[in-house]
Parts: sequence; structure tokens; C-alpha cells
Amino acid sequence: MKKSSDAPENALGLRRMAELHLQEQPAMKTPLEAKFDAQRMMQELQIHQIELRLQNEELKASKAALDQSLSKYKNLYDFAPVGYFTLTDDGTIREVNLTGTCMVGVEHSLLVGRRFGLLLSAGFLETFNAFLKEIFASGIKQSMDFEQAEERTPYLKMSLVAKRLPNGHECHAMLIDTTKRQEAEDKLRISEIRYRRLFEAAKDGVLLLDPNTSKITDSNPFMTKLLGYSHDELVGKELYEIGLLKDETASREMFRKLKRTHQVRYEDLPLESQSGKHQQVEVVANLYDEAGRSVIQCNIRDITKRKQAEDILRRNGALFSALIEQAPLGVYVVDAAFCLQQVNTKAMPIFAKIHPFIGRKFSELVHLLWPKRTADKIEKQFRHTLTSGEPYQSPEFSGRRQDTGVHESYDWQLQRVTLPSGEHGVVCFFENITERKAAESAQRRLDIMTASNEKLKLEIIQREAAEVALSQSEQRALHLLEESQKLQKQLRQMSHQMLLVQETQRKEISHELHDKISQVLIGINVQLAVFTKAATLNPQGVAKTILPVRKLVEKSVKIVHEFARELRPSMLDDLGLIPALRDYIEGFPKRNGLKIHFTAFAGVEALDNNQRTMLYRVVQEALVNVSKHAKATSVKVIIRKLRGGVELEVSDNGKAFEVRLLTSTKWSKRLGLSGMRERVEMLSGKFTVKSVAGKGTTILALIPSGKSKAVK
Repeated sequence: MKKSSDAPENALGLRRMAELHLQEQPAMKTPLEAKFDAQRMMQELQIHQIELRLQNEELKASKAALDQSLSKYKNLYDFAPVGYFTLTDDGTIREVNLTGTCMVGVEHSLLVGRRFGLLLSAGFLETFNAFLKEIFASGIKQSMDFEQAEERTPYLKMSLVAKRLPNGHECHAMLIDTTKRQEAEDKLRISEIRYRRLFEAAKDGVLLLDPNTSKITDSNPFMTKLLGYSHDELVGKELYEIGLLKDETASREMFRKLKRTHQVRYEDLPLESQSGKHQQVEVVANLYDEAGRSVIQCNIRDITKRKQAEDILRRNGALFSALIEQAPLGVYVVDAAFCLQQVNTKAMPIFAKIHPFIGRKFSELVHLLWPKRTADKIEKQFRHTLTSGEPYQSPEFSGRRQDTGVHESYDWQLQRVTLPSGEHGVVCFFENITERKAAESAQRRLDIMTASNEKLKLEIIQREAAEVALSQSEQRALHLLEESQKLQKQLRQMSHQMLLVQETQRKEISHELHDKISQVLIGINVQLAVFTKAATLNPQGVAKTILPVRKLVEKSVKIVHEFARELRPSMLDDLGLIPALRDYIEGFPKRNGLKIHFTAFAGVEALDNNQRTMLYRVVQEALVNVSKHAKATSVKVIIRKLRGGVELEVSDNGKAFEVRLLTSTKWSKRLGLSGMRERVEMLSGKFTVKSVAGKGTTILALIPSGKSKAVK
């Protein structure tokens, strides 16, 4: 709504607008007899009605504008880029906009009525309370920086700006997220550090100058090294004073040009260091703004070595041309633009039908010399060598030339080189081998005939050699047949021997059973008969009479036990290898004062059944051999742990024997050692026998640890 002072003016305006609206409407039709006053009154009423309608429309428009302004204010308040809070003097939140709720991560309903200090990190709570007290005490706008509470991740860095309201009990606070600003400041600081490091570590000289005074304000270490001046000596001097420009006039001219174009470049300037050393430098000067002020940066690069290299390159260019001209082969050069650049005298004939050819595109030339398919292949290889740098050695090449119609052959190769201009190019070395190919063809036909003759001779010699080899092969086959028959005979003898040994063992067992068990059983039978009669005649003496029978039964049990132990000791399966060996050694017949020392590591029981049985049988057979043949007084049985396996050692101090005789026919009937070797090797083990006169005999059996796998 407008103010009341403006009402008359508005009323006049509305009346004028009503009159205009009335004029636009068609005239009312009234009777001719109506009086003029009635018409005037009707007109006034219509004007007043239109005026009221316009006022009503204006009021509606004003209300709509006010609602829109209120909505805009609400939107501006809620969606402002900063958070707005209304706080009481004890820090309670009275009102907050939508941005503020988003910044602190708490809903509006949960945030209003809550203490603002609870949103801060614990370390900032005391500072906030002092800040709030200062706001209400002074009435001056204050600000503080803080971090949000720890439960909010990632932590946000905030800035709070507050001022007391006129009522004295509330303050308006503006919350600003400064996280990105501080990150930007950190990045800027890091960028400045990196720039300074680059400035200090640059391999070009860098000078910073003040455009107003034309004097040096800073220099990097490389510049001080280049000129021989210290940093303090350079600061405050102009460029001509350090020998970079020849005089003050040239220096001022450079500054005038720099202010116009903002960049000046000198390709080659002489520079004399403090020590009098002359150098060639390249200077690039730039004028730019830095933090609101103009700065000139001069980059000075020492090009002394480059200039020397360019001189060397020019000399090399002349040498390159001379070498190409004096080459014993045809040579031509294709430059980086793929144009024929240079041709020596020996290469001229190949281009004799083409004019001009120097400076012409090589792709055109090669298609004039050769058919399209051949020319495309040559052009492709030239381009590949030019781009990749890979050399190329052409295989045997021949074809009919496009320009002359003559069939020619060439030997050629490509190399990429650096031309005097500094660009890459391709050098082709070639030789026309057409005549040589014709001579080689004739020589090849002659060589083929000679080779055919030599081949026939060689076949004759090979046939004769084959006949001799066949005869030798027949003799060899006969010899192998004889050896096979001998081995079969030995195998039969071994089989017979095994049968004899088995029969002998059966005979011994039979004799033992007959001589020992039978006699004991007969004795038991006789004693039982005596016991029966005695029991009938003297019942009170039964206990005394049965005593001999019990002794005979115990003796028979002992004999059966000894037989079982010889065949397969049950203790080996029930108690393990070490108790079984101890039992066997304790019961072993000690002849002539034989002493047996036995040691073993406890881990041997972890071996599987086959491995423990093998160790038991080897010890058993070895002790039997010692008892029968060695005439020893002491025997050591040792089972020890080695890396990756177990080793059994049985050593005695008896008489020795020739180990090499084990393979002779004289010892073929002695199966003890052979049986031990077979048992060990069946479990992928290694069996060794050592016998030395005066030291006795040692048997070593080494088997790998882990599950055994019998050798087939």
C-alpha cells in the first residue's frame, strides 16, 4: 500500500483512467426526452464504479507484490550462501535459516531451542562463551573462527560474525563456511612454496625487475652462478650494469618495447661474467601483474654450448655432403618434408630420365621409376624409417622400371640421419646389381651341376658307409642278444637263489618247530599223564605236580614269541619302532662279549609303517651279519634326523671286507646286503656300505621324510 499523502494524486489519476475507459466504451442509448442532469449523474456513477474497480485491482496487485516480496525475502533468507542465526545472550538458538541447518547438519526443529555451543568442537566452547559475552557487553560486531563438533566428518572450519540487536537480549549471527577458503589459502601457500623452489632450482637464470625503476629486485642461484655476482650484488643494478645489454640506451629501449608488447626476446646476446668469461645467452623478458603490481621477469639461458653445437653441425653438414659425394655406392637423401634433397654422382643415372628431380616430392619420383605396387611398398618403407628411425635392409630386389622398361636388380638399404638443418632425413644407399645377378645366375647353374655331381659321389659314399654301419649294427645286435641272455641267466640264478633261500628258511622253521615246539609239547603231554596219575593217587600234591607242566607251557610260549618276533614283531605295530628295536637288541644273542649301543631320535615314530618296517629289518639283518661274519666286540645302532630325511647307521669294529666283491659271482649267494639295499631303494632311499680294514664296517641307509612311495 502507498502512503496516505499520495492519495489525492492517485485519486485524480484513477479518475482520469476511468474517464478514458468510459470514452472507449460505446455511448449509452438514452431517450431523447431525458434531461441533461440525469445523463450527467449516470455518467458520474459509471466513472465512480470504474474508479472503484481500478482501485480494487490496484489493491490486489499491491497485495500480490507484497506476497511475492515476502516470498523472495523468505527465499533469500533460507537460501542465502551463509547461515543466519538469532541467538539469545546464553547462546540459545531462536531462529535459523535453511542454509544454517545444512551447514551444521541438524534439522530445523531439533536446532531451534538448542545451545549453539553444542555445535562447536570441545576446544572452542570456552572461547565461544567469552565471544558471546563480549558481543552483548560491547554491542560491536565481533567474529571468531572455530571447528564443528567431532561427530561431524569431515570437520568443517567456520567463521561466526555476530552483532547485538537493539533489544539487548538477542544477537544476529552470520555463519560462514571457511573450509574451502582455508584450503585455497593452503593451496596458495603450497603453490608459492613450489614456485619458490622452482625459482631456486631452475637451470636457467631468472631475474625479477621493477618496471618503474628498471632495477633488479631478485635473482635465482643459477643467475648468480652464471654471472659470478652474489645475490646482494645483483639486486639494485640495471641490466646493462651486469653486462647483459651493451649500454643504458639499449636497456631503456628494451623496457620501452616491453611495456608496449609485454614480451621481448633476444635470440643471441653476448654476456660477460664478473670473472671475464664470455658466454652466449638467450633472453626472454615478460611483463605481467603480480598481486596488483607490475613485474618484469627475465629468463636467461646459456646457449654457448648450443652455439658451439650449431657451428659443429654446420661443419658436419659440409662434411656430410662431401662424404655422400665420395661414397662408392649410389646415395640420395630424402628430407623431413619427403623431398629429394641431395644425390651423389653415382646415383645420377637412376634419375636420368626425370627432370627436375632435386627438391621434388619423393613419392612422385618413385612412382615415375617403378610400377604402382612396387612404388607404394618403397614409399611406405621410406616413411616408416623416417618416422620410427628403424634401419632397413632390402632383400633381393628386382623389377621392370617404369621410365626405361628395362628389368633391373638393386641392393639397397635405408638409414635415418640428422641432416645439417637439424631435422631427420632418410639416406638410401644402393647398388645396381643387374650385371652381377646375371653372372651369379650363370655361376649358380654351374654350381648346381657341380653340386649334383658331388651329391652323387656323396650318395655312393653314404651307401658304402650305410653297408658298413649295417654290418656293425648286426654285430652290435648279436652282442646285445648275448648280454640279454647272460642277464636272463643271472635273473634265473637269482630267482633260484631266492627260492633256495625261502626253502632254507622254511626248512629252518620246520626244524625249529620239530626240535623245539614238538619236544616241548611231548614233554607237556608226558607231564600231563604224570599229573593225571599223581592227581588220582595224591590229590593234595596237585600244585606241586603241575609246576613242571607250567614251566613247559611258559617255555613253549617263549619259543612261539621268538618265532613271531623273527617273522614280524607285534611290538613294532603296537608300541612303535624304538621299543621294538630295544626289545630285539635286548633279546639278541650276545656272542663273544658283543655289546650293542642303540640311540634314536623320538621323531622317527612319525614315519609311516613301511618306513619303520624297513628300518627294523635293516637293523635286524645287519646285526645278524655282524654276529655271523664280523667277529666284532661292539656295534652302534644310530637313527638320526637329517634335513629332509632320516639316516640309519649300523657300525661295528669287526673285520672288514672288499665292498666291490658284492657284485661278483662269488658273493651272489649272499642276499643279506642285497636284501637290505632292495628294501631301502624300494622307499626311494639310498643305501651305502663302507668297510675299512682296522676300522670295521658301516652301513648307512638314508630315506626321505614324508609318506613313502614304493618304487615299482
